[in-house]
Amino acid sequence: AIWLVVLLFALSCLLPLLNMVAISLSGSDAVAANKVGLWPVDFTITTYNKLLGDSQFWHSFWISVKRVVIGTLINMFFTISMAYPLSKSKKRFRAREIYMKIVIFAMLFNGGVIPLFMVVSKLHLNNTIWSLVLPGAVPVFNVILLINFFKGVPESLDEAARIDGLTEYGIYFRVVLPLAKGGIATLIISSFVTVWNDFMGPLIYLSSLEKKTLQLG
Repeated sequence: AIWLVVLLFALSCLLPLLNMVAISLSGSDAVAANKVGLWPVDFTITTYNKLLGDSQFWHSFWISVKRVVIGTLINMFFTISMAYPLSKSKKRFRAREIYMKIVIFAMLFNGGVIPLFMVVSKLHLNNTIWSLVLPGAVPVFNVILLINFFKGVPESLDEAARIDGLTEYGIYFRVVLPLAKGGIATLIISSFVTVWNDFMGPLIYLSSLEKKTLQLG
């Protein structure tokens, strides 16, 4: 019964996507008359022929892919590097409380769009892929999530690894990261979706058409 409920819920989440696919394969008159449900009406692939034959579409698609790959890698590098030391006790990392206050403050308050735009402009990053990647390089909410995940790794494993002769980097790469791969994988997906769906960033920082991402282009 539980699996049936979950399956029905999953299928219900797919219905809007199926409707979008049906609309994309339907004639414009049927779409305008709101006659399209889960199955195409007046089937046509004209839209796809026009879209896939447009060189700007492929160019913008490549920019989006490049941005997602670079952005996700940078996000995960900084998120993991920051979350691991902050997950340790105050005894092992004395400045932990100071950094945690800074992290929480940064999550709750920000300068807004105009100061951020001014910073990006002063750094001469406007109209480059770095203007889309660097301002969001450290997603604070993801850092806090991963801190709690790292806290779930028993301290006894650290002590055992240290007795076996592992350095801090050895413990980090050979003990902690393999145990946290589930949480890291979840954040990779979250980061991927967030970066891919971003519309406001390209709208604000990109001016030339050849630099625009797929969503904006």
